[in-house]
Amino acid sequence: MKKLVVLFVSFLTLGVNAEGEATKEVFISPGVVSININHQDKIVQLQRNQDRDNEISDFYLKTTRGKIQPMHPFAPHLVETIGELKMIDYVKQRSAGDESILVIDTRTPNWLAFTGAIPTAINIPYTQFKKKDKALEIMEDQLGVQVDDVFDFTYAKTLVMYCNGIWCGQTPTAVKALLSYGYPAAKIKYFRGGMQNWKSLGLTTVKL
Repeated sequence: MKKLVVLFVSFLTLGVNAEGEATKEVFISPGVVSININHQDKIVQLQRNQDRDNEISDFYLKTTRGKIQPMHPFAPHLVETIGELKMIDYVKQRSAGDESILVIDTRTPNWLAFTGAIPTAINIPYTQFKKKDKALEIMEDQLGVQVDDVFDFTYAKTLVMYCNGIWCGQTPTAVKALLSYGYPAAKIKYFRGGMQNWKSLGLTTVKL
């Protein structure tokens, strides 16, 4: 009996793959260790840090930052709040060439310098969305919106937006601005966990 318990604990420590084999690999999801992602025409291996002694970045150790954001901060607008696996799904779609999706890091550049970004993301700081003239320019040039007397959102991209995490108000500010200009709520996804959750899972980051 003791041998069975020790063996079971060993399997838990090492991890078990989809076939039930013991492994030291750290999984994204059952049977998935890594995913090849096309980021700025270069292949990046999206995976969790495989070093079992790896710890969350010191940058995210402080617990005094910001204010806790609601799970659904845009009511009555039906903006979907998503988690890490759904975020990875959108990254995979964007990597595969789906130009109807845009992953946007809404933080100001100083934050990116310390933490990196999620693969496939582009940086459009939330401050740009707050300025209507600049926001309309971005909507027309990058987000697929026809800006005229009446805005046409027929080909508006699905925006997958994130910032630092549940205590950070940068993405909520950007989303609220977009909603005020009429951007369809159904085409906005809010990754509430942001970079703090991404880093806490040891997931790959890139420089923008």
